[in-house]
Amino acid sequence: MNTIDLSVPVALVIETHPEVLDILVELGFTPLANPLLRQTLGKTVSLKQGAKMKGIDLARIHSTLEWNGYDVIGGET
Repeated sequence: MNTIDLSVPVALVIETHPEVLDILVELGFTPLANPLLRQTLGKTVSLKQGAKMKGIDLARIHSTLEWNGYDVIGGET
């Protein structure tokens, strides 16, 4: 299933969809390129929370993931 929930921890998203890592790094989630940060912060921070912390527009994340073939949920404020 190609559904990504923006409200679950980033590490779970990447574990379920490893191919999305490069997309997230390109969107501005640069700390995810570091495996140590991915395993520590990624286990507690959701994509939604990370977007807020990094100043990345949630709508941009949503549209980029959809464009890449994913159903996106959990982005409601």
